[in-house]
Amino acid sequence: MINRPIYVDRIMAYADTPFVKILTGIRRCGKSTILKILIDEMKERGIHDGQILHYSFDSLEYEDIKTAKALFAHLKQHLFLKGRTYLFLDEIQEVKLWEKVVNSLMTDYDVDIYVTGSNSRMMSSEISTYLTGRYIAFRIYPLSFSEYMTFRKGYTEVLDSYTELANYLRLGGFPAVHLQKYTSDEVYTIVRDIYNSTIFTDIVRRNQIRKVDQLERIVKFAFDNVGRTFSAASVSKYLKSENRAIDNETVYNYLSKLESAYILHRCSRFDVQGKEILKTQEKFYLADPALRYSVLGYSANSAAAMLENIIYLELLRRGYEVYVGKLDNAEIDFIAVKQENKLYIQVTQEIGSPETEKREYGRLLDIRDNYPKYVLRTDAFAGGNYEGIKTMHVADFLLSDEY
Repeated sequence: MINRPIYVDRIMAYADTPFVKILTGIRRCGKSTILKILIDEMKERGIHDGQILHYSFDSLEYEDIKTAKALFAHLKQHLFLKGRTYLFLDEIQEVKLWEKVVNSLMTDYDVDIYVTGSNSRMMSSEISTYLTGRYIAFRIYPLSFSEYMTFRKGYTEVLDSYTELANYLRLGGFPAVHLQKYTSDEVYTIVRDIYNSTIFTDIVRRNQIRKVDQLERIVKFAFDNVGRTFSAASVSKYLKSENRAIDNETVYNYLSKLESAYILHRCSRFDVQGKEILKTQEKFYLADPALRYSVLGYSANSAAAMLENIIYLELLRRGYEVYVGKLDNAEIDFIAVKQENKLYIQVTQEIGSPETEKREYGRLLDIRDNYPKYVLRTDAFAGGNYEGIKTMHVADFLLSDEY
């Protein structure tokens, strides 16, 4: 079991505080493992086994605990009576109205509670109703590039970071595919299974969707257009050209459900001059690059979009709010904001001509403030400084502690 300190340290900072710790994220991103690591951390702090209760509600062992009443009765019976009980409830969304149980336990008993879940029911209005001001949410993502390197060291020789970046881009960051050495085909088989279980369990079955073929066509459109702005109208127009009529509202509904299952991340545009978030022509990024390749097949010409995707995810992991920048008629790949900090970022595979150089650097030079600006590349000349704009190799940026 490989530690993931970026999450464990954040969560443990809230140990023994009056907040429910809620871990959310796409299936198989490592939430259950993080719970186990947290349990080990508790034991190292002197908490003994009798104070710890750990349940995985997607296991047949707890098949009979599917209602709030059954869960409350069971937990109340097993609470530690001579001090605090530490509750670790994995895939809690399988229990209907679990929020009421957690709220009641927090009110009436000496407990410290940690829960995980894989869909939007973890962030529903019911949670806000029952747990207002009483929970802290932690979004868990597939492996970062740094974590990927750590996992790889466990079973194979790790090459230089630039070479490994290409592997990471192709294989993605689901922990399950980096526990041993797999071929690309084996990786995509594993990821395709994650995709299918998410689509059919968290979306189709839960929302009783009947036109599954419509949903899958929208998925493929979104996957094929990572890094490009598009609207529901453009998706409708595309499907209409394939004789698959669908209205804009249905498209938005499907996209929203894909977000709720954490397959897609919506990235809004931000007007640099007007200093406002724009409501149209958003971009969507994937929870992991391997999702695209497992569904659409691997293609080298998608590398530029997937580079953007992994930078976007890294910024989210580090706590930034991320936008696509609009400056007049030009586009800034990312504006990342965290409290008083801000970054401007352009991502490109290589700069092979003066025209490309002018385009990538010129957009950032037109922004008249003193926040850090980066051009991230994967070619041999990624490095140095261009009129105050820092040039870095994508791999170096992903492994850097400077932002």
